[in-house]
Amino acid sequence: MATLVDRSRFFNFLHILRPYNYQQKLNLVNVKLKWVKDTILDSVVSNEKDLMATSTLISILSSYLNKHAPIYHLTRHRGLLDLPYDLKVSSFIRRYPSIFNEFHLPDSAGTPVPWFQLTQSAIDLHQEELNIFQQSKDDILHRLVKLLMLTKERTLPLQTINQLRWDIGLPYDYKDSFIPLHPQLLSFINLPDDRVGLRLLLWDDKLAISEFEKTEGLSFPVKFTRGFGLKRKCMAWLDEWQRLDYTSPYVDSSHLDPRTDISEKRNVGVFHELLHLTLSKQTQRKNVSNLRKPLSLPFKFTKVFERHPGIFYISRKGGTQTVVLREGYDCGEAVDKHPMVDVREKYARLMQKGFLDRSKGLYKKGVSSKTQLNEEEEEEDQSKFNREIGFLSN
Repeated sequence: MATLVDRSRFFNFLHILRPYNYQQKLNLVNVKLKWVKDTILDSVVSNEKDLMATSTLISILSSYLNKHAPIYHLTRHRGLLDLPYDLKVSSFIRRYPSIFNEFHLPDSAGTPVPWFQLTQSAIDLHQEELNIFQQSKDDILHRLVKLLMLTKERTLPLQTINQLRWDIGLPYDYKDSFIPLHPQLLSFINLPDDRVGLRLLLWDDKLAISEFEKTEGLSFPVKFTRGFGLKRKCMAWLDEWQRLDYTSPYVDSSHLDPRTDISEKRNVGVFHELLHLTLSKQTQRKNVSNLRKPLSLPFKFTKVFERHPGIFYISRKGGTQTVVLREGYDCGEAVDKHPMVDVREKYARLMQKGFLDRSKGLYKKGVSSKTQLNEEEEEEDQSKFNREIGFLSN
């Protein structure tokens, strides 16, 4: 390992030796490629709907001694769930009775208060998840370290890491349960804008190798949606673009002219590596919105997703945009499935079963009228959920 200061000096020395204009002649070609729906990858994205919020709630409830808590305790964690603003936490929890059991206890005034506890199936799955996390914690640490190594200052605000923590496998309470375990490697710092950030203290040369470089590939793997119909002009441009020099996302790119295809290829390489750091080779587009400055990217940097639909696919399922790395999937199946993803798929199947049983009314029997939601509110939530849900219809 080397200190970050030594690393920076080394790259500055390299840039003095490197001819500055050797590749600046290649202007950014104005090519527009159409978006074509990919139902297979849409299905992959749909299968993850509500998983992050459900998994987070399971972890929160598991932290309580008897695996149960009143609703007013759970609503304190709403910011971690990324729920629609008009969806109550209680309404979300009630969608999945195979994960959460509801019961009621009176408050000090004698009014029944909803409490929720984990079902035995959820408890068993969570224990399996904890076991796999323990086996994978070094891998997840490397993912976090590499994420910080991608940044110019080897630092990210916690707000930005929070957006990506589920994608790279960090627990919901990583700031308390994970980061303090590595004081020689990671440190919390106060940022100039008064936010708290996470800084990498040591650079690891062995980790500064991108997935592209590991495969010794000459070009990025490209897969187009069936029936894409790439025009000859675009094919010629793509072939020439693939032949351009590859700039590792782990080296300083300040010598590149942002108006060139060479620079754009570096930007593609950054997101290619970033998506490889995620467990499912996908993330919501909004999760990378705060990465422009840390990753030394140009304005409107996410346009590389539209310009390279053979490398990235933008799914519009679930009322948001999710960026998927195409090479991560083959016919809808993960090419290199992480063990944590296996557990998440089990959660998804258990969620699906509970939702279907709830739709059939199997969970209504025995619930008193005093403790039910307002009928109109419940029907509205159910109708809205039926429109949004994706994995039940695939």
